[in-house]
Amino acid sequence: MGTTQRRRPELAAFLRNRRARVTPADVGMPPGLRRRTPGLRREEVAQLSGVGVTWYTWLEQGRPINASPQVLDAVARTLRLDQPEREHLYHLAEVPYGHCPAGLPGRVGPEIQTVVDALDPHPAVVYNARYDVLATNPAYSDLFQLPPRGDTGRPNALWMLFTVSEQACPVVRRDEELPVMVATLRSAYGRHVGEPAWEDFIRALSAASPHFAALWASGEVAPPGPRVKTFRHGAVGELRMTSVSLSINGMPECRIVVYTPEDADAREKVALLRERRQRLWPPSDREPADVM
Repeated sequence: MGTTQRRRPELAAFLRNRRARVTPADVGMPPGLRRRTPGLRREEVAQLSGVGVTWYTWLEQGRPINASPQVLDAVARTLRLDQPEREHLYHLAEVPYGHCPAGLPGRVGPEIQTVVDALDPHPAVVYNARYDVLATNPAYSDLFQLPPRGDTGRPNALWMLFTVSEQACPVVRRDEELPVMVATLRSAYGRHVGEPAWEDFIRALSAASPHFAALWASGEVAPPGPRVKTFRHGAVGELRMTSVSLSINGMPECRIVVYTPEDADAREKVALLRERRQRLWPPSDREPADVM
């Protein structure tokens, strides 16, 4: 049995199950008489979603019909699907899930911040798919200066790396590292094409950095992955660090990036940076943990 033939029965069962969960009272409708099930009827789902009854019936029967993202969104709202359920609906209907209705996550909860803080002395940061900085630990601050906020309203790693001089950039060999970051950004961009926040971000950073504009125009695509990067720091010199990305359950398109020393020299320098931080900023003088 082909993929489409396998998905259509799953789609039909999923829609029937979710329809049965939603009562008329949930959507502001009277219960009516002679209702065989507590959930909505097919014609009620169709009416509330603004689609034809026959079309929705065929969709719920698993027939091979095409559905647009707009129609699936309307059905998802009627059936009160949460984000994982909405994404599952898209996959079963074989429609690319190309957007996040609430936008990219803009902050982390205390449980994620606690994990990031616990990784110290290893530098750690939480990025969303656009490289907005959502959380850091003090060790990350030891490696990086405060990144510019750009047009996103929050710190952004790409703005930091593309809008400073090569001498001021904490990443050594920018010609090797920055193309990988831009290719990773483009891989995520495919899920957000046409969204104003993404288009404005790309447009603004392209205007601020001809280097970024040229790399973006190349069209390269790459997923996040482990890499060995070399950083420079005015107090300790160069450090070779391995970066590893970890996904976060419940935060789509976000990842924790952890930097670990690649060799004994880097381990010693990370320890020196920690001692320097503790000497310059004793715990009693520090602000509560927050994003950079």
